[in-house]
Amino acid sequence: MEYFDITDDNGIPTGGIVSRSEAHEKGIPHRTAHIWIVRKDEDAYQVLLQKRSAEKESFPGMFDTSSAGHIQAGDDPLESAQRELHEELGIRANEGDLSFVGKFHIKYEMEFHGKLFNDNEVAFVYVYEKPVDIDSLVLQKEEVDEVRWFDINAVHEGCIYRDGTFCVPMEGFETLMKYLGEKQ
Repeated sequence: MEYFDITDDNGIPTGGIVSRSEAHEKGIPHRTAHIWIVRKDEDAYQVLLQKRSAEKESFPGMFDTSSAGHIQAGDDPLESAQRELHEELGIRANEGDLSFVGKFHIKYEMEFHGKLFNDNEVAFVYVYEKPVDIDSLVLQKEEVDEVRWFDINAVHEGCIYRDGTFCVPMEGFETLMKYLGEKQ
């Protein structure tokens, strides 16, 4: 069973812990790490997105953040980001390979697989810009069906118009876009 630190609205642990199932049943605040893999293709950025497994508890079969996952009780956001990249995609990232670019709050209630999912998390956002050959990635089959490069502006438009392809959290995506805009 997975356990998370209970946090305040800024993602600071309060000292309590909660099981994954209870956190998502009751909307108890906890933390996640989101990692965006990007590359520059001529003058435009592309982002690597993962297609979530059809078995996922939320948003099955949709394209999402490059890699993301819950921060386990007692772990820190950076080590969780490194672990998620390795578990989901087979990428071993060193501390200097990930740029912390901000955090945001995700809060919603939706039904998936006939069950209410009550999410309340603070996401710590990282960017990975080293070269990635998607044919060399080792995908975690329980989590990821496939990965694909997308034009960053096409993803933004697909999210705005909710075309059913993407489930990336807009606040996290906008945090990424702001970071990339400041780099230019």
